[in-house]
Order: sequence, then C-alpha cells, then structure tokens
Amino acid sequence: MRLYEAAHTRRDLAARTGMLSQLAGVQLYTLSDGVERGVRCLEFRTGSGLVFTVLVDRAMDIARCEYRGAAIGWHSPTGFRHPGLHEYEGEGGLSWLRSFSGLLVTGGLDHTLFMETHESPDYHYAPRAQVGQSLHGRVSQIPARLTGYGETWRDDECVLWAEGIVQQSTVFGEDLHLHRRIEVAVGSNTITLHDKVINHGFYRTPHMFLYHINAAYPVLDEGSEYIAPIVETPWASHGDDLRAQHVGYRTQPAPQRQFHEQVYEHTMAADADGIVPVMLCNRRFDQGRGLGFMVETRKDEFPCAFEWQNLQEGHYAIGLEPSTHHVLGKPFARERDELIWLEHGESRAYHTRLSVLPDNDAIDEQRARIEQIARQPSDEYVSPTGQWEMLGKQP
Repeated sequence: MRLYEAAHTRRDLAARTGMLSQLAGVQLYTLSDGVERGVRCLEFRTGSGLVFTVLVDRAMDIARCEYRGAAIGWHSPTGFRHPGLHEYEGEGGLSWLRSFSGLLVTGGLDHTLFMETHESPDYHYAPRAQVGQSLHGRVSQIPARLTGYGETWRDDECVLWAEGIVQQSTVFGEDLHLHRRIEVAVGSNTITLHDKVINHGFYRTPHMFLYHINAAYPVLDEGSEYIAPIVETPWASHGDDLRAQHVGYRTQPAPQRQFHEQVYEHTMAADADGIVPVMLCNRRFDQGRGLGFMVETRKDEFPCAFEWQNLQEGHYAIGLEPSTHHVLGKPFARERDELIWLEHGESRAYHTRLSVLPDNDAIDEQRARIEQIARQPSDEYVSPTGQWEMLGKQP
C-alpha cells in the first residue's frame, strides 16, 4: 500500500507502529448531545487524508466526509437527527427533510421520490387496502444491526470495512432487508458500497432504490463543474423556464438568495464495463490545485441519474443521485410497467464507488475518461427532450 507518498508492506508498518490505528482504522462511538444524541457512528480514517463517518443508526449512511480537512459531504441545518425523533408521516410526507443531511442518504426500500398513496392488494389485509408513502421512503431512518467492522489484510493491502443489516419490516406489509457492506483500502481515496436488498417476506413487494449523494463546499463553489457522460436530458423540474434563476446545469454559482431547487434527470452512457462516472470538480480550490468528487455506478443497477441543485444560502449543496427508476416516481413506473417486484427470497445488488480526486491532474484524467464515453451538452440551459429511456419490464 502507499502512505505518505511511499510504498509500505504490512511488516514495514508493523515495525513503525504499535497499532494500525496510529495511522488508519475504524472506530465505533456514540453521539451524545442535541438531536443527535444516541446515534452510533463508525469513523473511518484511511491514512490518505480521507475521513468519513458511517451512521449505524441511520441505515449505515455516510454523514461527515472530509479530505485533508476539506469537506466533501453536506451538513444541513437538521444535524444527524436520531431516528427516534423522526416523524415519517409528518408534514404531508415532507418530514423526511427534517432529517436530511450527510454525504449519502439512502432512499427506499419500497418507495423513492415524491409522496404517493396507492392500492396494496398484494398484502391481503383489508384494513391496509392502501399504502401511503412519504418522500424517499422509510429506510434512511432505520437503525442497522451492526454485524461487524474492522480491518482485513490481503497480503500487503489492508481493507477497512463495516457490515450491517437494515430491516424495513411490518406485519401485513413489506419485509425488505438491506445488507450493506462499506469498504475502503488504507491509503485510498475511494469508498466502495456493496448493497443487497432482499425480500425476506412472503408478499410480492415493490422495490425502489436511490442514493441521495450530497456534495458541498468547498468541492462545490462558484465555478465548480458537473461533468457526466450525458446523452440527453429528458426532464427538468423547471423545464417551463430554464433561465428563470440564471443557473444552468453544468457550471455552479455561489450561494443564491431565494433559490428554488432545480432537478434534472439525465440519460447517461456507460463505458465498456457498464460503469457510469459522474464528477463534481472545483479547479480553483486551494490556490488552483483543485479538488473533485466522483460517483461511479453500474448502468444495469442504477439506470437513471438525477442532478439536484440546492444552491440556496445556508443550504448550499448539489446532489449526484443514481436511481433504479425515473424521477416521476412510482406512478410513472407502474404506468410504464417498469416497477421492480421482488418475490420471497429475491434480491437486487448494487455496487458503487465514491472517490475523492485530490488535484487537477486527477480531475483532468477523469474528465478525459468521461468525454470518451459521451461528450455532454455544452449549453448550460439544456432543453428537456421528454424522451424517457426504457428500463424494460422488471421481473
């Protein structure tokens, strides 16, 4: 492995430290004040300058993320609220926003996107003839059962990891389990998520899944660029007046006053291995040295991709959001016969990488890679086409 610009063997590091935790490791602790009181956390330190925190009691999502002291992940005004304070049904389904914070917030497991009430004959329970769904579903506020964490050596490489199971379950309804494993190599700037969603129950159950990946200042700043292999843009939330707020999709402005969120769905191309890389970069950071953040997903796992611009003062963030379904949500998926259904024992797996790009050389390398896959539109005010990519009939 490489640490401090030098190559090291396992024996070499052991000779220089009493414990690996001197340089890197995973530590479990509990927050103890305010709305965050009681939330278990795992702090990962890779030794490269990458530090991030996993919220065990909030679906093992990622909260804080920093690289050499520079923030990557977004901290909203809500804090990392304890799930016991969450009101899922509140505010007409919008109370999810009172717990919305962090680099990674997971949406699902049976619903994502905006609120909806729909018929539920598959649950065979007359009092639950309908199911009401709030924004982005329930999973992000469910504590995980922590099944393990630590370090594993593979020859001279050390991998830091954590695993847990998040159960979204009820009587006469869904019984979906999210098995999550998070890995990062010592000396690395890349976090890998391995997720599997399994129908543990015996009802035929819908499945929708989304990562709300939220980057913030200073990787987001005036002049930061959103770079992606965009083929076309079928939809924009502000499509009737793209220029109303004088903010396009690609080049990001400074924080705005009275800004209303803008959301795009982009159709992305994948490379020869089926990977879709999306990048946010700030070339001006640190006197022009640069700082970037990249999300890599598989097209066959997350066929849809959203860009969320939340550029309001005090809420300044941008979301890079891979999704199993189009932005118009469950009604649209049902209409097009694209909703995923899981029978007992069936599962879906997801493999995603989150990487910090430490300088402009790394940014330029990834920009060239993305442009080889597809060259995105040069017009900042890209016009929605209304042409939706077919997701195919789901099993």
